[in-house]
Amino acid sequence: MTKKEIVKAISEKLGLTQLTTKEIVQQTFDAIIETLVTDGRIELRNFGVFEVKKRAARKARNPRTGGQVEVPAKFVVTFKPGKEMEAKVREMEAREATRTETAAANQQPEERAPEPPAPDARETPHDGHPQTIPFQNYSPIRRD
Repeated sequence: MTKKEIVKAISEKLGLTQLTTKEIVQQTFDAIIETLVTDGRIELRNFGVFEVKKRAARKARNPRTGGQVEVPAKFVVTFKPGKEMEAKVREMEAREATRTETAAANQQPEERAPEPPAPDARETPHDGHPQTIPFQNYSPIRRD
């Protein structure tokens, strides 16, 4: 789902214009970003926790050359989902598992097509290429 789709869904649900809703959504995102930059952590109850963590410097390998490269330390944003979000995702998993089991139980067994007869050994030897049969008495010179 994109930000535009979020704006459309919220505006339809609340009866606001999309322009007003877009501004509210953008201000919310801006506030989250600003809080992360200044405080390093934002906790949204029943949603989750965004946190800025420092990733240590490390050595990596360049896949093209195979040489070692130094990757400097950097800050990354992490997200830990809240209990409510975790519960909803588990419900989704359970519904998917039930749907898969039901579909498998309702599926009729496949009818197999008859297998083709085994090829003649002279036509396809073990290497899979057709076997050439030499001509008897073949001569490029015509004898009349």
